[in-house]
Amino acid sequence: MMDSLEHIAQVWPSSGKVVVLTGAGISVASGIPDFRSPGGLWSRYDPMQVATADALEHNPAEVWRFLMDAVRVMTQAKPNPAHQALARLEQAGLAQAVVTQNIDGLHQRAGSRDVVEFHGSMSSFRCNDCSTPHDARIAETITTATSPWRCGCGGVVRPDIVFFGEPISLDALDKSGQLACGAELMLIVGTACEVAPASSLPLLTKQYGGKVAEINLIPSRLARLCDASIQAKAEEALPLLADMLLQRRN
Repeated sequence: MMDSLEHIAQVWPSSGKVVVLTGAGISVASGIPDFRSPGGLWSRYDPMQVATADALEHNPAEVWRFLMDAVRVMTQAKPNPAHQALARLEQAGLAQAVVTQNIDGLHQRAGSRDVVEFHGSMSSFRCNDCSTPHDARIAETITTATSPWRCGCGGVVRPDIVFFGEPISLDALDKSGQLACGAELMLIVGTACEVAPASSLPLLTKQYGGKVAEINLIPSRLARLCDASIQAKAEEALPLLADMLLQRRN
């Protein structure tokens, strides 16, 4: 492992212009299975029935049955050493930002400050009709008897996440694109890079002269484009890489 990590360290720019693209794999050690994996939420729910705008409109009780499960899983989760290592690198000026496809908020809870949540977040809720914000802590108290959670206007309250068929926010698209174009290195962690448009971000970095590296237990679809890579668990490899980079700087 150390030789592969050394290779990543060699392509890591001293400028700190490093953007980290993360996916579900970085949060598995925190107790959040990949939605698509065995034991993940999509093994128990049909996403087309519980995670679309149409489902929210026509079957809000079923959507909230799924959301109660998701809230429980994410509330119980805690940042793991991979999240903490990225926060350390940002605080030391060795990484610029994280672009995450995850909706669990664990990067921020670990201490990362510049995080682009590509698919939104379960840490904030709003009315689907009037857009009034609602306290996310109330979501933890919703039960089958009180579901679906409704706003005072009568609309269904929902998390600020991107349901299937909904567009990525323009702010997230714009900022992630700017970060990717300006990065000297993009590090892929815990994502297969199969879901567009997030999967195009490493290609933008390459197009604008930057390098790409990855830490993945299973190589991503873009592994062949990487300048350095390692097959390893993020929670094992990232803390070692952070230690290596911090020691080298000192």
